[in-house]
Amino acid sequence: MIDSVRDSEQPLLDQLTEAFRCLPGVGPKGAQRMSLHLLERDRSGGKRLATLLNEAMERIGNCQSCRNLCEEDLCNICRNTGRETTTLCIVESPADLIAIEQSACYRGKYFVLMGTLSPIEGIGPEEIGIDQLLSRCKAGVEELILAVSSTVEGEATAHYIAESVRPLGISITRIAQGIPLGGELEFIDGNTLAHAIEGRKGI
Repeated sequence: MIDSVRDSEQPLLDQLTEAFRCLPGVGPKGAQRMSLHLLERDRSGGKRLATLLNEAMERIGNCQSCRNLCEEDLCNICRNTGRETTTLCIVESPADLIAIEQSACYRGKYFVLMGTLSPIEGIGPEEIGIDQLLSRCKAGVEELILAVSSTVEGEATAHYIAESVRPLGISITRIAQGIPLGGELEFIDGNTLAHAIEGRKGI
């Protein structure tokens, strides 16, 4: 009985190849190349990847203050007392936060939406943490920088946040210069992004 069950199961190699397809931009051929490379040339690397991936899935969560990915209750940026606390930069994803940090042009704090408003996908204000954002804004924030993508969803999200925060009397700006229409921050080079941060405009 056990043998017949095993015979009917999908081969482990096929399962491994299929698993790699969960990664963005990885199709059948790319997934197959990854699987075969690890099995043929780098089994130790594959074991290390498996160990770290499992550990990351178990230990990495969200910062309780900014929602960025981290292992502790608060991320390194939120714990850094040298950062400006009166300026809050709103980004869509951890990738956008990393892009701005690499530009070395911003020394304030962040809030990571983990997405944009999308009624079709069931993503509303609660999913992007609007209530938590408003609480942060009430705790001494003087300027809110909207560093969201200029996609349709990004525009709608920026408008919703601006209208939600406006009654608090906080200065609201948005990065604009150098960011192409429809562009996503994680793919913008550091110099262009730095220029966009420095040239932000009020909305």
